Amino acid sequence: MNKLESIGMTAEIENFFKEVQFQGYKPGRVALEHKHSYRVWLEDGEYLCTLSGKLTYEANGRDDLPAVGDWVAVKTSPGEVWGTIRGILPRKSKFSRKAAGQVTEEQIVAANIDTVFIVNSLNDDLNLRRIERYLLLAWESGSNPVIILSKADLENELEAKIELVSGVAIGVPVIPVSVLEGTGIEQLKRYLTPGQTVALIGSSGVGKSSLVNYFTGYEKQLVQEIRDSDDKGKHTTTHREMVLLPGGAVLIDTPGMREIQLWTVEEGIGESFADVDQFAEECKFRDCTHGNEPGCAVRSAIDEGRLDENRLASYKKLQKELAYIDRKMDKKAQAEEKRHWKNINKEIRQKTKYK
Repeated sequence: MNKLESIGMTAEIENFFKEVQFQGYKPGRVALEHKHSYRVWLEDGEYLCTLSGKLTYEANGRDDLPAVGDWVAVKTSPGEVWGTIRGILPRKSKFSRKAAGQVTEEQIVAANIDTVFIVNSLNDDLNLRRIERYLLLAWESGSNPVIILSKADLENELEAKIELVSGVAIGVPVIPVSVLEGTGIEQLKRYLTPGQTVALIGSSGVGKSSLVNYFTGYEKQLVQEIRDSDDKGKHTTTHREMVLLPGGAVLIDTPGMREIQLWTVEEGIGESFADVDQFAEECKFRDCTHGNEPGCAVRSAIDEGRLDENRLASYKKLQKELAYIDRKMDKKAQAEEKRHWKNINKEIRQKTKYK
């Protein structure tokens, strides 16, 4: 296995790079994103790269710019450790969320990942609704989710907590982990095989940095304790970064997310709420809102104790949120189209004026 293969290069990526004829360019993978530059892993080492003017000009949004985990085409000069990113290869997967703030824009957290480790701490901050959101984003990303319940050595009712989480994580592995005692580590190693890319996702202070330190074998990340006052974690990781593990896998560590705002998760909602959808198929009316309609199989399942009412409430809330994003995106698309034709008409008028 060569160096590029060890960081996730596949025959498909290699063939695409040759087919589009990036002559004179080298394939590399974005390991770290700075404010105006990127650290990129190439076969002959790490380069500090900036974007070409053409790539920057043609970008319509953040999703058209490189993200950590992306494969890119880099132009380098002999004897230099600087480079220019000239192109981005198609992504096989991407973990995205709505960018924080009022702007309706996609933020790619990590690209080209095989598995998402969704890390949650086994303390009073364990939140099933938050786990549902993470799962929605993970399913939509095109990668496989695995839920890690960290600090398992501090939990007295472990089996009960696992059962609660498994109730919302249908078909998803739920692995209790203790870095101190080594619990669950062997199960996680199954996903950390050579050439595989795993992203660590979770809130602040849930134990992501401890896992990074364990798998790298050294204090790669600063570890801070959870605040006793409210069980909330302190920020440790401050940026997204790829880490090459001794065993050959690539780990992408991400900062703790205060906001888990959904992006487009039309397919993911079916995966995450398969139980609700299954009952909904038995409803008398196809457009049933699962409120007071007669013959609602979902309400019957709740009344009979086969479905948690909080689960339905979460399902409805997330659907409303997605509908709102769709409306915002539709308005944004209309505005961009209007701006596009306005610029074309302006160019036509200028050309006509000087004929």
